[in-house]
Amino acid sequence: MDIYSIYNLSNSVAGFILLGFPCHRESELLFFSLLLIIYILTLLGNGAIICAVVRDQKLRIPMYILLANFSFIEICYVTTVIPNMLINFLSETKVISFSGCILQFYFFFSLGITECFFLAIMAFDRYLAICRPLHYPIIMTGHFCINLIITCWALGFLWYLVPIIIISQLSFCDPKIIDHFLCDPGPLLALTCVRVPMMELTCPTLCSLNLFVNFGFIMVSYALVLRAVLRVPSTASWRKAFSTCGSHLAVVSLFYVSVMVIYVKPASGNDSGTQKIVTLFYSVVTPFLNPIIYSLRNKEMKEALRKVLGKRE
Repeated sequence: MDIYSIYNLSNSVAGFILLGFPCHRESELLFFSLLLIIYILTLLGNGAIICAVVRDQKLRIPMYILLANFSFIEICYVTTVIPNMLINFLSETKVISFSGCILQFYFFFSLGITECFFLAIMAFDRYLAICRPLHYPIIMTGHFCINLIITCWALGFLWYLVPIIIISQLSFCDPKIIDHFLCDPGPLLALTCVRVPMMELTCPTLCSLNLFVNFGFIMVSYALVLRAVLRVPSTASWRKAFSTCGSHLAVVSLFYVSVMVIYVKPASGNDSGTQKIVTLFYSVVTPFLNPIIYSLRNKEMKEALRKVLGKRE
């Protein structure tokens, strides 16, 4: 369907049209196949980490329990985006209902906020393990770890609740075409019949607050870790510390850099093409890479994954 047909259709649909990546039919089928493979591999990779932590008694410690929860978040995160993208690649109309759009918006951002909190407490866990090893078993108890996990999930799903409720009450005018592959606040607010400056300011402010507070906490934690490691003369200790923290820092870098490009400033500051590509990277590519990053540099995780996959040495 060409852009003129989509424009005419948008005047008659009850929901929205997600424009996605307009291209020829052959290209859409190619993207569909590639995205489906990435989605399946993402589910398998993150699912394998969860299974490894559940099945291996040695991995039932806070570090890996947090990692298993993080992998579960990643599975939910990509599931809010990719299935709808796959449907749109095969669909002529690319329509998403109003309630479906609001729900995708809510879950996508809530899971993203939850992921930020989890990355922060994972950094805190590494700080305690390396800088306070004697106090670590006393502080990071199973009960405390569970409370941290519950707090992260609760904060993540409450952080954006009020703005999303307000946005769901707004009126949207034709043409209801969202120039994106998901219901993002910038393109969505651009369709309101009356501009809402308060919401246009609130959405990026809430994102920026969450990103900078958690990112700052992570950087401070690893600065203290680095200082503690450099005080130890043992090269073996250095290697162990950097091996433990390196994978987490890689994930933090991939996620935060791409998210900050989009949400630290209002969405109007980026063209639609940049928004789509960067959003695709942190919402699809990063969850796909995370299991690889965490398993490559972690001996215990690699051994546990071999058992899950039935490859015993």
